[in-house]
Formats: sequence, C-alpha cells, structure tokens
Amino acid sequence: MSTMYTLVAPCFFGCEATLAFEVRRLGAQDVQVTDGRVQFSGPASLIAAANLNLRTAERVLLLLKTWQAATFDELFDGVYSIPWEELLPADAAFPVKGSSLSSQLSSVPACQSVVKKAVVKRLMAGHRTAALPETGPEYKLRFSLRKNTVEMMLDTSGDGLHKRGYRRHATLAPIKETLAAAIADLGRVRRDSLVQDPFCGSGTLVIEAAQKALNIAPGLHRRFAAEHFAFVPAEAWRQERQKALEAARPDAAFEGFRYDIDPDAVALARANAKLAGVGDRCRFEVADVRAFRADASAAVLTNPPYGERLGDREQAAALAAALGKVWRFAPGAGLYVITADAEFEQHFGQKAARRRKIYNGMIPCQLYMYYEQKQRETPRKKEV
Repeated sequence: MSTMYTLVAPCFFGCEATLAFEVRRLGAQDVQVTDGRVQFSGPASLIAAANLNLRTAERVLLLLKTWQAATFDELFDGVYSIPWEELLPADAAFPVKGSSLSSQLSSVPACQSVVKKAVVKRLMAGHRTAALPETGPEYKLRFSLRKNTVEMMLDTSGDGLHKRGYRRHATLAPIKETLAAAIADLGRVRRDSLVQDPFCGSGTLVIEAAQKALNIAPGLHRRFAAEHFAFVPAEAWRQERQKALEAARPDAAFEGFRYDIDPDAVALARANAKLAGVGDRCRFEVADVRAFRADASAAVLTNPPYGERLGDREQAAALAAALGKVWRFAPGAGLYVITADAEFEQHFGQKAARRRKIYNGMIPCQLYMYYEQKQRETPRKKEV
C-alpha cells in the first residue's frame, strides 16, 4: 500500500469553500476546512496533482508532525523526532520560516534557531556525517505555533501557486491569480460563458476565467519544489502533467472581453493572455467605463481602481458611480465586483444581491454580487 501524506493548502480568507471543492475533485481524502486553509490526505501523486491543478491555493505544504510545545526543549524534541534523513539528502539546503500566535514560545527567530538546530542534529545522525554543506536542492521548512500547538511542514510548491508564469509584468495593485480564480468560480464561469471586465488592468480576472472554462491546469507551465523530492517519483509528475493536458477542453465556447482606459494596460493584458494560452479567446479594447455596455448573457467580473489617498478614493467613487449607471442601463447576467471600498454600494447606487467578505492579501475586501434585474430580449452579439 502506498504511503499516505497529509497536505495543507493555505488560501485567501473567503475562498475556503472553492478550494475544498477543488481538492475533492482531485480525489483527496480526509478533507478538513478551517479559516484560510484546507487540509487533506492522499498518496505522493496527489502532491503533484495538487500543485498542478489547484487554482485557489496559495501553496501545498506537507504536514510532517503536530504536537504540543510550551518550552524550547519540547520544540526541539518534536522536530528531532521527525525522520528528516528520509526526506532530505545530506546536501539539502533547508531554510526555516515560521510564525507564532498566542503561544508561550513567542519569539519567531528563537524558534527558527531551535528548529534548525534539531534538523541539523537529526540529519547528521541519520546520514552519519559531520558536515551539512547545504549546497544541494532547496527544501523550505515551515513551522506554525498556535496556542502552543506546533505544526511542522515542508513546502512542496516553492514559489507561490499564484505565480502561474504568464504575468511577467503587472499594473499597479494587481489582483492575485489565485483570488481571481476564486472570483471566477463564485461568478459561475462555465465552459460556454461570456465574461467581460471594464477595468481589466493586467487582465487577470478574465485570464483566470478563460483558463477555468478551458480547464487549463494553472501549473502546467511552471516547476515545483517537490519535483526534486526523492519520495515523490518523477513518474508521478509525468503522469499528472499528462492527465492535466488530456483534461483540457480547447473546444469550449468561452469568450472574454476586456476594456481599460489605459492603452498600456490593454497591451499588457493582451500579452499576458497570450502567455497564458488563452489569447485567442480574449479580446481587448481601449475604452472608458462610461461607454461600457454589458452583454445580456455576460458575467462581468471586475476589480475597479481603489486607493488609500483622498484623490484616489474620490476618483474610485466616481468610477463606481459610472459603473452603476451603465449597469442599470444595460445589466448583464451577473456583476461581481471586488473592492476595498466599504461604501461601494452607495457610490454604485444599488445594494448588492449578495456580499462576501474576502481578503486580497492582507487587505479586507468585499465581493459585491449583482444579478440580472430585468430580462432583455437583445440577442448575444460578438464584439469586435
């Protein structure tokens, strides 16, 4: 019987349900959902599958051990008990990061030092060596202390999973790819959806919607830390990549349209879409939001500009009012607006049908959801 591993996938607060659905689709077992993360288990192949396919996870961590530690000795002993020599080669580089909240061991640097020392001692004994050069592949170690409970984890992703590889450059304050994917899910994007964005910026929302509709695995064009882990066979990565390629739906009828008043942003979004493999499904135009008209069947996903400075806030309020005006004139099937503007509904001029609290990094935001207010007989037209 193959070894079963316990994995933890952190995510933005508010995206847990979407991530849990993704995890279950991969065949994971023992799925547990808590604030900002989903825990699950499966064989080594699931480590590859999760990294390649999860759209809303920030990374995939291998949970090695959980225990109670109120002293540095208890922290050291727990870390030392993990069979590190079975996980890390003698030349592994192993940087340690961590966090502590409501715990007696409150100094993160001190905890890092103890964890590092324990791993060194165990590796030297396990590999029967007096030297650990740390010149080989990198294994990022992470610990978490919460109310004296320690979790020791190994990062299998490397760079965060939001780094898909298609966004070489970005506009100011871009929305993360993982959050954009969650909004596409909440906006019920399907393989035949029409998606519009009147404030496209770097194009992330429509690109993520297109990849979801075409079932393009988000991690297909990048590499992961666990690809050099000996306990995750290279064959597992090859098989999971092949499965992801075969699962793509290039025949999907998805269309995406993006608009921005800034020609540079439009050019940037176009380049990003091409790198993401959805350039032929997304069209781009330079246009002011005041000229925007939602298609009757469109899901409109957008992240309007919003800044902390007074001038930025005033401009954001004016843009929200303009969006509200054009939406009431020509509503689509649904409007999903993520913003940090707590007064968005007042500026927009209409209360949302639903709201969901969601975090963009450390910034508390709301996803305002508006649904079609009236039926229109206008047939769907392709835009040029």
